[in-house]
Amino acid sequence: MPKYEEIANTIRNRIKSDIYPPDSLLPKQIDLVKEFSVSRMTIQKALDILTLEGLLTSKKGVGTTVLHQPLLTKDTSTLSEYGGLSQEMAEAGRKLISQVIEFSVEFPDDIVQERLHITEEEPVYKIVRLRIVENEPFILEHTYMPIHLIPNLKKETLESSIYQYILNELGFKITGAYRTIHADKSSSYDQKYLNCGEHDPVLEIRQIVYLQNGQPFEYSRSRNRYDVRDYSFLDLKK
Repeated sequence: MPKYEEIANTIRNRIKSDIYPPDSLLPKQIDLVKEFSVSRMTIQKALDILTLEGLLTSKKGVGTTVLHQPLLTKDTSTLSEYGGLSQEMAEAGRKLISQVIEFSVEFPDDIVQERLHITEEEPVYKIVRLRIVENEPFILEHTYMPIHLIPNLKKETLESSIYQYILNELGFKITGAYRTIHADKSSSYDQKYLNCGEHDPVLEIRQIVYLQNGQPFEYSRSRNRYDVRDYSFLDLKK
């Protein structure tokens, strides 16, 4: 992910969390340059993204003001983010707990083979985690990762941040993700861990995440209770 997108994500999360409340002035660009250790051009590109999203407005002699955006809540995530929930919640200053429900190794079925471009002889981690935000169930994740790509994964890593392990310990770079949104009926797992009713709908985000070399390293299904989390997507025609 380009640095300016990372900075835009950080500032967006601060806006969602009222660290930068509506009608307040954003810190001066020179202060943001110092905080993020980047050039002024990089900061400007980040602010341009948030301006196009309707979150900021700039006026010469006044500065950059945070606008009131009624569609944006603290539980709204942008579909263009792929830094992981741990990073998103940390940037928003929110408490995240990851409860490991299942952690095992198995040979992939046909669907997992197709999504991860692997053969039936290549084992994968099967990971089921409940992500708890501010003591409330938030997301139920079902994740598959090839062992040969992401070696030595341990339970304590699952309880913190898998993506930080991939980026910092393994030294990989994540280049992007392909996502689809799917509406579904609640399963017994959803009812148990997300406190869903038997007839409650669930929003499922299916994603394949790619390393810089184009190799998919994650296939996951994130189950969201219908009244807990929103997703946003900015579509600009050039």
